[in-house]
Amino acid sequence: MQEERVRSIVPMFGGATRYVETLDAILAFVDAHKPSTDELVGWHRGQFDGVSSEGSIMRRVRYLRKVGFLAEGQEGWTLGPNGEAYTDGHDTATLLRIMCDRNVGLRSLLYALAVGPMTIAEIGAQQLDTHPELGWDRNETGMPKQRANWLRSMGLVEKRGDEYALTDEGREFVEGAVADWAGTEWTVEDGADDAMTAGTYETTAQARSVDPEFRATALSRYERTCPVSGVDHTGLLDVAHVLPWSEYPAYRADLSNVLVLDRTHHAAFDRELFTLDEEYRLVVNPGFETESELLERTILNRDGERVGVPEEAVDAGYLRQHNAELAWV
Repeated sequence: MQEERVRSIVPMFGGATRYVETLDAILAFVDAHKPSTDELVGWHRGQFDGVSSEGSIMRRVRYLRKVGFLAEGQEGWTLGPNGEAYTDGHDTATLLRIMCDRNVGLRSLLYALAVGPMTIAEIGAQQLDTHPELGWDRNETGMPKQRANWLRSMGLVEKRGDEYALTDEGREFVEGAVADWAGTEWTVEDGADDAMTAGTYETTAQARSVDPEFRATALSRYERTCPVSGVDHTGLLDVAHVLPWSEYPAYRADLSNVLVLDRTHHAAFDRELFTLDEEYRLVVNPGFETESELLERTILNRDGERVGVPEEAVDAGYLRQHNAELAWV
């Protein structure tokens, strides 16, 4: 059975860029001393200036238990399975995998930041649009800050004025994640009557899987609606790459290189029956013939018509490059 992912990410004591340093210290203390709850609370009070509230301390301890870093037994606190896995090498890749596996939204935030820097308000909106189950108030700033600060502490994100941006390490992670995380077990929770598990999702036009959080992030940018057909059922929507997946691996995780299309129109796009120009107007292959009323209505009869792709959702340069490779454009 799929383990429930944590929705409320909790900050660590020590400051916005020291969450990992604090986590390391807690795990080292627990591993060495197997403390009781009173001893663990006392250690926190002695370790961090201004920290005294048992409730505040235990909120963080319980969070680390939920994520699997800590475990509580009759004889005291010990490392949980994820604590043991991480302390085995203290490498960022292991820590990030644990945090992304156990917390809702971290990986989709990295994908969104790959498009460009974001403010806290934009981060909050992206998280709620992609993961409606988070459910916090849209005016809330603490929740998006905690997510950004965990990623900052891991060296994947940096703060530039009022915006947060990927570091080189963060961008390197994103480039490989869309395929590496394709088998992740995660059920989309968007309110739709959709029993499809995103972790087992595969595109229909080609035999490939994509990270479910990449897919969810892309769908949220299109308000979970195909701009060509108007299909708005998440189980019928695909992520279609403008510059093809197989030929341009460096652009697989680039959200500005994808269209959200229903499965029929994804297949039609990949088979070069239509494309979009840089103004998001439909350009139909002159050799495309069909007796399908659906395809006539949504493609053939709309040649030259602008479709509802959100502004700047797709990089015009990618469309230009894609279309330059089509002999009929």
